[in-house]
Amino acid sequence: MNASSASADSLRAALAGLLDGLPPSQAAKSVERLIAHYRGTTPTDAPVLRDRADVAAYAAYRMPATFEAARGALEALRDAAPEWVPAGHVDVGGGTGAASWAVAGAWGEAPPRSTVLDWAEPALALGRELAAGVLDAEWRRERIGTALRLPETDLVTVSYVLKELTEADRAALVAEAARAARGAVVVVEPGTPDGYERIIAARTLLVEAGLTVAAPCPHSGACPIAPGTDWCHFAARVSRSSLHRRVKGGSLPYEDEKYAYVAAVRVPAVPAPARVTRRPQIRKGQVLLELCGPDGLGRETVTKRHGPLYKRARDAEWGDAWPPEPAAE
Repeated sequence: MNASSASADSLRAALAGLLDGLPPSQAAKSVERLIAHYRGTTPTDAPVLRDRADVAAYAAYRMPATFEAARGALEALRDAAPEWVPAGHVDVGGGTGAASWAVAGAWGEAPPRSTVLDWAEPALALGRELAAGVLDAEWRRERIGTALRLPETDLVTVSYVLKELTEADRAALVAEAARAARGAVVVVEPGTPDGYERIIAARTLLVEAGLTVAAPCPHSGACPIAPGTDWCHFAARVSRSSLHRRVKGGSLPYEDEKYAYVAAVRVPAVPAPARVTRRPQIRKGQVLLELCGPDGLGRETVTKRHGPLYKRARDAEWGDAWPPEPAAE
């Protein structure tokens, strides 16, 4: 078992039984309120997670999905900069610590020390409780906004935070993350059109601050997607808990978390030659790939005539780098 999988298993174990003692109707009500907030469009200047019931419901319902999204972004960063190992990490707006769990899994052989900053004390308290004895982390209450000053560190993550801020606070936070990060900044947002717009705005600010894009883009130039026509996002498979099934009324044991992200660096990195931007279409004797490359958006058809590359194309997933490394063939 690799370190990332071990971290996921440890998180699931920590979350098990979290809602014991909390009436199912209360948990469901908290989840429904949180869903309404995250689907809304109005930023808030107050913590979304107000009390233990909110935090427990959030952790059980949303933390696995935000963990998987952060893990996907961090795996892409590691692929682009495999020699870089951060010693320190600041998790801005980290709440119960999903991104810190993902960071610990990404560098499981030498996990960095995390500092989790959030303005919701109930979230920090539960995050500290879940991570006890597992994560090397400090949990600190901070107002996430224009006045925030971050300590210099190797890696800064800003995961599922920007939606909760005003436009001015978003810009200030991304600029501060860029200033504080000696190695990399990773920003993750929901994989919605407005989430993608926030990622593009953050990407622009990071590049202007002197960082280069390591993932998912194969370059640091302008995004080739015309505004309003489409949006760049990816998907992470998430196991559904009983709470997921009860609230959503679904029977499948999993769901796909759609997310958008950017990983920008000050350290040496080699971006993917191109990125698979949609689920590959597998047809008889061929695989159709939607790609984003240095020259923009394009399509590639891989057939049996391509030999080993055809098998790699059949195994390719949404979000993968393309073409695969020669050694992988």
